[in-house]
Amino acid sequence: MFESLSDRLSHSLRTVSGKARLNEENIQDTMREVRMALLEADVAMPVVKDFVDAVKERALGEDVMQSLSPGQAFLKIVQSELEATMGSANEGLNLATTPPAVIMMAGLQGAGKTTTVAKLARLLKERDKKKVTVVSADVYRPAAIRQLEVLAEEVGVDFFPSDIGQKPVAIVQAALAHARIKFSDVLIVDTAGRLAVDADMMAEIGELHAAVKPVETLFVVDAMTGQDAATTAKAFDEALPLTGVILTKVDADTRGGAALSVRSITGKPIKFLGVGEKTTALDPFHPDRLASRILGMGDVLSLIEEVESKVDKKKADKLARKIKKGKKFDLEDFREQLQQMNNMGGITGMLDKLPGMGKMAQVAQQNVDTKMFTRMEVMIDSMTPKERRNPELIQGSRKRRITQGSGTQVQDLNRLLKQHKQMQKMMKKLKGGGMEKMMRGLGGMMPPGGAGGPGGSFPTR
Repeated sequence: MFESLSDRLSHSLRTVSGKARLNEENIQDTMREVRMALLEADVAMPVVKDFVDAVKERALGEDVMQSLSPGQAFLKIVQSELEATMGSANEGLNLATTPPAVIMMAGLQGAGKTTTVAKLARLLKERDKKKVTVVSADVYRPAAIRQLEVLAEEVGVDFFPSDIGQKPVAIVQAALAHARIKFSDVLIVDTAGRLAVDADMMAEIGELHAAVKPVETLFVVDAMTGQDAATTAKAFDEALPLTGVILTKVDADTRGGAALSVRSITGKPIKFLGVGEKTTALDPFHPDRLASRILGMGDVLSLIEEVESKVDKKKADKLARKIKKGKKFDLEDFREQLQQMNNMGGITGMLDKLPGMGKMAQVAQQNVDTKMFTRMEVMIDSMTPKERRNPELIQGSRKRRITQGSGTQVQDLNRLLKQHKQMQKMMKKLKGGGMEKMMRGLGGMMPPGGAGGPGGSFPTR
């Protein structure tokens, strides 16, 4: 996420962070590099100007001049101004109204609006324990209605049916009545998108807004469109009273222009980030955490929250008790660990949030064959329960049967068995309870040069 911006800023700031004292002369080059980094990240020009001016003014202020470590103080200023540019704190949804609270989603076609409706419904259901109904008022794209129906079933929320012969206002009014009967806490409305901002679209969505009076009107926009995302959001805000923005496809955005421009240009907070295709891939937006990640300092708080929400605690406790009793870590356990890691966004998703691991996450992304983890699960599924409990039985004809059944090669299976053995050794060390032993075990699984490097045990492309 925002790799190119992170690399450029980290490099620029490294030159000044070790300075014994700061003056206008020695921060001039750094600020020029910072300015170029932001412009190349497609951050809007007025936002870049305000940011650079604010950092420069504070950096030459008395507090920094008298600081024992001016370079470090300068870094804090940059982080603080990044946070201020994106919004000072996380702003959640305001659902304080008589149920059902209506959330209306607006945006251009292709921004990922319908998928985001399902992601938000899932988040509200699982995190906030809300009863959610979803409805599509997109009468121009029949596939959108069907898509939402399928996604609603996947995330386990109530779906109100609609068809292309109805008027959008009539659909939403009927959905509102249905949500009241169902005692839903929240009604999320998916509206029609267009390929560009046009008068007819704005008139229709304005009429819809006036009819249902949503408590939240969220603009869904593709982060990869850079500063255009902020410009489009501003155009929508002039027609609709937006309450916030959801940036999608953030995981694929190496620049970060949208995240740094939206708040300043629209005055509206970014409330969520879409960070993947899965319905679990929607994160609340925390400016402080994102600023930390952009500067290569990681995002440990988000990682902890992710572990708490996505790791199956019952399975984790069961495995811990099993290992403590000295029982063998078998292939069933190994498969569960692969599934837990996948829920956490895989190796790259975890490394990306650890301080100083941004580079390693990029190396892993380029070198680790992430599909291999799926193939590993398929191979384990192709084994008999006895083979999963006793991997040492897997020899000769058994190997051929498993690889044929899973559509893999014998070398894939050998690699799986080798990695399982390494994990088994690590689990034996954990039995003793020493953190040092665990870290040594982890070190044995990592390649000498980091994840995905030469000689490593991670499957590479």
